[in-house]
Amino acid sequence: TRRSMIIIFVCLFAAAQSFSLTMNTIDRKFLGSSDLMVSKICLGTMTWGQQNTEEEGIEQLNYAFHQSGINFLDTAEMYPIPTKAETQGRTDITISKWLKTVDRSSVVLATKIAGYSDSITWLPGRKGSGSRV
Repeated sequence: TRRSMIIIFVCLFAAAQSFSLTMNTIDRKFLGSSDLMVSKICLGTMTWGQQNTEEEGIEQLNYAFHQSGINFLDTAEMYPIPTKAETQGRTDITISKWLKTVDRSSVVLATKIAGYSDSITWLPGRKGSGSRV
């Protein structure tokens, strides 16, 4: 947990060199041509459930959103990585548990879906066959 917090701090400190960052204030901008205002820093989640525990993921979310002012979160159906049947979906479980504790309207959640693969057959809706979009 301490190691995770140090990694986040280092990442946020490095980002501060490029963005105006003070505690609880990160610059925001419109996402593309939409009316969504997002923090210039988006928190990635690809390690939660594989390289980080659920508890560490929730701790990182709380730090990023409550202490640093991030409102933008990225995930994908393939997470955590490296992708495997035994861990697929653990990142989503971490995010869903955390989302139940916050005002959902304050979170911008970005996601992605997987493209075609003969070898990845365990994703939802694939019924044991290769993924096809």
